[in-house]
Amino acid sequence: MPLTDGFAPTLWQTRRMALPYLVALVAFPGIRAFDVSVINEVWGTDRTSRGVPPFALHRAGATLAPVALSGGLTLTPDRTLDRLADADLVVVPGLESPDIKAPEPVLAALRTAHAAGTPVAALCAGAFVLAQGGLLDGRRAVTHWDLAEDLRTRYPAVTVEADALFVRDGTIWTSAGTAAGIDLCLHLVRTAQGAEAAATVARSMVTAPFRTGTQAQFIERPTPRADRDADALASVRERALRHLGEPLTVSDLAGWAGMSSRSFSRHFRATTGTTPLTWLITQRVAAAQKLLELTDLPMAEIAGRTGFGSEITMRQHFARHLATSPSRYRAAFARATTPQPAGTSPTAA
Repeated sequence: MPLTDGFAPTLWQTRRMALPYLVALVAFPGIRAFDVSVINEVWGTDRTSRGVPPFALHRAGATLAPVALSGGLTLTPDRTLDRLADADLVVVPGLESPDIKAPEPVLAALRTAHAAGTPVAALCAGAFVLAQGGLLDGRRAVTHWDLAEDLRTRYPAVTVEADALFVRDGTIWTSAGTAAGIDLCLHLVRTAQGAEAAATVARSMVTAPFRTGTQAQFIERPTPRADRDADALASVRERALRHLGEPLTVSDLAGWAGMSSRSFSRHFRATTGTTPLTWLITQRVAAAQKLLELTDLPMAEIAGRTGFGSEITMRQHFARHLATSPSRYRAAFARATTPQPAGTSPTAA
């Protein structure tokens, strides 16, 4: 079943409260063992005891014969490719090399699943597989920054994004390299199951529930001075998260770092790949999502606790970042809640 764009409650979402969310991993020779492990860690581990909705991960191959991976590993399919269209989500691991050609049965199965409306995601060089199957023609996509020009040259019908961590175009998702595949997988959990489910999965993986910025932050090598600045900025970000309910400004953050606003903004972008204001708004949205899921606090109080100041401002940022409203998000993902005492921080809630 397709992932929804807006989070309005649907019959599908209601059904999925009781049934496992079915993810199909596409298995064939040449896929990366790391990406297979990431997919298995996100969707193949049972975390229902911690409140995460149930997932079912199937490994779909052209046959049920073991697939050789690098490092002497093997992956044994438990389904054939004709089951892809039955999945809620199809995920293609990255390739060991962009020169690897996916078997035609794999490409045909991906085209069939996509035509049936099933969301398809590809990690890292897995974008080359989707391009081989024609699924990226006329679409935006991303891959590892070192392979972007290769993808652009081989498949001119694809609009290759230079530095995004992951990209969505319709029901097709692609991610940048390695760790960005984790970002995309967690984002897909967040989109279908809510921010708290994604945060729980992320905590168990000892990783951030989401990152902001672009691949650009990883392409250039920082100088020793930038390394010292990065340490200072990390403490500023941590402090900002503890004070999200306050009307913070870039000048406030710069003062905490002992820098001018201009210098702080420059170093912040070099470290994180985004601006201080964009980062701050992203954190406010995430904190509001958690409160909407886990509490029944009034909208005005949530807006105040997360630093938006007013319901109108919070609604505007939800529309811009999540393509939905706070009320629709709560209707889709709220759990059974009890009122939170006044003064409870977003993190504590």
